Amino acid sequence: MDNIPASTKTLIFDTKSEAFHFDPSSPVPNPDPTKDDHLIRVKTTALCKGELDWATLFPDVILPDNPEGLTVPGYDVAGTIISAPPASRFRAGDEIIARTSPSRQGNCREYSIGRSEEMALKPSNLSWAEAASIPVSALTAWQALFEHAGVHNPASKPVKALITAAAGSVGIWLVQFAKMAGVEVVAQVGSAENEKLVKELGAAEVVNYKTTSLGDWAESGGPVDIVFDTVGGKTLEDAWYCVKDHGILISVVDAPEKWRPEQFMSKDVKNEFFIVANNSDQLAEISSLANEGLLSTRVDSVWDLNDYEEAFAKLAGGHVHGKVVIKVTE
Repeated sequence: MDNIPASTKTLIFDTKSEAFHFDPSSPVPNPDPTKDDHLIRVKTTALCKGELDWATLFPDVILPDNPEGLTVPGYDVAGTIISAPPASRFRAGDEIIARTSPSRQGNCREYSIGRSEEMALKPSNLSWAEAASIPVSALTAWQALFEHAGVHNPASKPVKALITAAAGSVGIWLVQFAKMAGVEVVAQVGSAENEKLVKELGAAEVVNYKTTSLGDWAESGGPVDIVFDTVGGKTLEDAWYCVKDHGILISVVDAPEKWRPEQFMSKDVKNEFFIVANNSDQLAEISSLANEGLLSTRVDSVWDLNDYEEAFAKLAGGHVHGKVVIKVTE
């Protein structure tokens, strides 16, 4: 660790003033081996929509011991391990991807901290930007399908599933994992370009929300065994029209019960909202499948760390086509 500088470029977000601050000489984090800390030289980090609000929405989870309200954003990371605890299965020089816990500072900085439970080896066939786009979105989709919806891989019986915003950052992974498991996928999108994309990824049927509401589609094409919601709001309300009695409705945005229409109060549906959990084994399996060319990711745009304002403006503007990535170091 002799060549590590004393300071690092760091992007800081003040949750109280809701303002960014770019610090060119923030202290390099000091890894604690007793906590399984690995020091990472960050190459890229991918941003999540709404992440700047997490500390306010979930103060008991997001940096709970942080009275100043200062956060480093970016919880997807791809980079190189600089130092590892003696007992770690990772070694200095390993190229990794990770979803680092939002209970710690994120990765919009040249050096960061990762732990074994968060990391997997980077797919060697992907760029740094592509690699950073994987962890949060792919893990969310994996856990939605195989844990919360309980789908087997391969599916033990015929299953038909609807995925909202199927061309989005989580949706594209849901389409691919569902197809891999033998699930018949109905993909909701909003453009001809995205219709082409989801069909290439494995969707059997497409619903364009600009021309067909989910309620109208449900009358002719539904209902389905499982609905995966990645949008929330009115879309989550409409999802109730599309799920069978005794079916499953999973949302990664909000509690489905809050959006249950009055006419479906007696409908027997297992419905859940969940927040993705770290799982290095799942991430390693996803990375391996990507490395074999069996999965693909989608990057909307790549920005230098100095251009953080444009990157977050792009993310906030909506209708991004994949992940917005920040290149932190060369």
